[in-house]
Amino acid sequence: MTDTTFQEETIIRTSGSHNCGGRCIVKAHVKGGRIIRITSDDERPDTDKRPQLRGCLRCRAYRSYLYHDDRLKYPMKRVGKRGEGLFERISWEEALDTIADHTKRIMAEYGPEAIYLSYATGNAGKTSERVWMRRLLALYGGYLDYYGTYSSACMNAATPYTYGTVNTGSSREDWVNSKLIILMGFNPATTIHGTNTAYYLKKAKAAGAKIICIDPLYSDTAIALADQWIPIRPTTDSALLDAMAYVIITENLQDQLFLDTYCLGFDEDHMPEDVPAGNSYKSYILGTGTDPVSKTPAWAERSTGIPREIIIQLAREYALNKPGALIQGFGPQRHAYGEQPPRSAAALAAMTGNIGIKGGWASGCGSPCRKQYVGSIPINNPCKAAISMYMWPLAIQKGTELGKKEGVRGVDKLSANIKLIFNLAGNCLINQHSDTNGTAELLTDEKLAQFIVVSDHFLTSSAKFADILLPGDNFMEREDIVLPWSAGDYVLFMNKAVDTVYECRNGYDWVRDLAERLGLADEFTQGRTLEDWLRFIVDETRKENPGFPSYEEFKEKGVYDWEYKEPAIAFKEQIEDPEHHPFPTPSGKIEFFSLRLWELDKPAEVPAIPKYIPAWEGPEDPLRDTYPLQCIGHHTKRRVHSMFDNNNWMEEAEAQVFWISVYDAKKRGIKNGERVCIYNARGKVILTAKVTPRIMPGVVSIPQGGWWSPDKEGIDQRGCINTLTKYQPTPLAFANPQHTNLVEVVKLDQMEAKG
Repeated sequence: MTDTTFQEETIIRTSGSHNCGGRCIVKAHVKGGRIIRITSDDERPDTDKRPQLRGCLRCRAYRSYLYHDDRLKYPMKRVGKRGEGLFERISWEEALDTIADHTKRIMAEYGPEAIYLSYATGNAGKTSERVWMRRLLALYGGYLDYYGTYSSACMNAATPYTYGTVNTGSSREDWVNSKLIILMGFNPATTIHGTNTAYYLKKAKAAGAKIICIDPLYSDTAIALADQWIPIRPTTDSALLDAMAYVIITENLQDQLFLDTYCLGFDEDHMPEDVPAGNSYKSYILGTGTDPVSKTPAWAERSTGIPREIIIQLAREYALNKPGALIQGFGPQRHAYGEQPPRSAAALAAMTGNIGIKGGWASGCGSPCRKQYVGSIPINNPCKAAISMYMWPLAIQKGTELGKKEGVRGVDKLSANIKLIFNLAGNCLINQHSDTNGTAELLTDEKLAQFIVVSDHFLTSSAKFADILLPGDNFMEREDIVLPWSAGDYVLFMNKAVDTVYECRNGYDWVRDLAERLGLADEFTQGRTLEDWLRFIVDETRKENPGFPSYEEFKEKGVYDWEYKEPAIAFKEQIEDPEHHPFPTPSGKIEFFSLRLWELDKPAEVPAIPKYIPAWEGPEDPLRDTYPLQCIGHHTKRRVHSMFDNNNWMEEAEAQVFWISVYDAKKRGIKNGERVCIYNARGKVILTAKVTPRIMPGVVSIPQGGWWSPDKEGIDQRGCINTLTKYQPTPLAFANPQHTNLVEVVKLDQMEAKG
């Protein structure tokens, strides 16, 4: 071993490119060719307008991740059954030859719609391996694309039916102008949700804003910032919002002038032509239309578990404390009818006139309304077919039966089933997808998906299903350009900190070699190195933004901040000048009632107005007689979804445990620290119980992201919530309903005694 005692320490400015919820400045301290420690943004001025981009514990655990003993070191091919994790070492030449042969065969036999590049977020850089594979496959004839995300698909699908866009979020620095901030299923103290989001909430609180957290869990955000915590049963957010609307309407607290001026479908006087009477939002809320049930606080209490007095108080506070910001996280929309909460929240924002003003918030998706252009690698996929990112199991089983009514876009019907899967830097092939047992059974059938390629850093749950397994380089071992996660007016350059270890390779490197085997090397590279492509991205950015720095300057500084005089306010122009700036909806208005949804003719599942729809496996499902507990999967600080689950530093900081209320634990004789079995008809999970008052009775939670680790009997030993989740796409977005689960839990020794 080389003695590095007297070697000089260098500091490399870089960042992370994974889907961590933030995007911070990382400084790698390198000595003797190895990273010896990690620091973050501690040199740049730290101002209210430009707070430092400091990393959380996930950033600071990179070193343990990079030098982990279990890191994949060389290419391998499967020698056992898919999922068994049995591989043998092969050369890169054999690996790429094999991939090329199968790609040629499947393209020739089935066409481009049989080739699928799966959803993955392990590398979100501008030059990730997924970017290069998309470019290559596009040049080779195309591939089946996807739309949506496992994070926010229902929000993304539903919000445009109200506003015409997903870009409904104002700048976070505007929260200091809010008198009241309501956070629904939003926990940025843990999820980050854009670097410094919790900081901006803290500033708002210091400026006098009252903060209310609505969440089944007493989250870190609630502990640190909230004046009030209101626990709510999962899947019932729209019931709460409907009842708040009832209070606002019956007490005449709505901004009627705003509704009359900017909105369509609130009441019977402002409905589209030829729609039968009784279908307005107001008629639904009051029970005077086609739905005769009044959405009273007492009605909502039965579903939500929130006392009616609190619902009344909450509605009055939101209506009377203007400007107010009603902000939803992604959790409330990851359920059976997850398209409804974003539109329900938008309806309340419109009723109170909290749109287009300082301190307000339009709700809905909440994506930033202000974004700057950053160049990208050119990709032109000639295959126009696309499916929801969640529909790929059905596309494997019966792709040729899927058409527009199953969410297929670009074509009337798919021409082939999926036969070849590239899963690059992702764990959604099994671990982050619903019903792991059912999905595993599907993937092990080699007559269906005939060939699977995986590139990763570790032998993850998904990697075990690879036919060819490739070792990818780490974000500390490459250069790239990354954008903020969700929110932030900056862009980062990732400098390479250390050389790549073992036989791991950069995505551009090995995809280029694959392109050569497919006869496309020149078209793929255009004679460019990876650095040349990074320069290309900067040059393209400078064409749209002349003030953007040169490549050399950007690389040296590592970060570029866009400069703005004031915070951006979503829909400010539409509210101040509706004649010249209509909303980008068919009517030009905020649409409580969507004629487009009405014409889908699926009123029970996809209503034209936002409604509470009781979820299957929700609090009102009769299945609760057998499985009485609602099970969700909350995010934790120690992981990036499933990333870092094998990091011992993170396990020491926060172990993988099962959250259960004091009430529910006592009822079952479960004590804190005891091993328990959580189960339903789809699977069983073994975990250690965390008995805590920080979760409401009737609800339990498994921190999402634990690596699926079934024993010989198929019982998961690590705590992967998707062992228990159901594969049933939502009705509009065809998305993942991960928080819609009923379970029971018993002490492990009782389960073992039953056999």
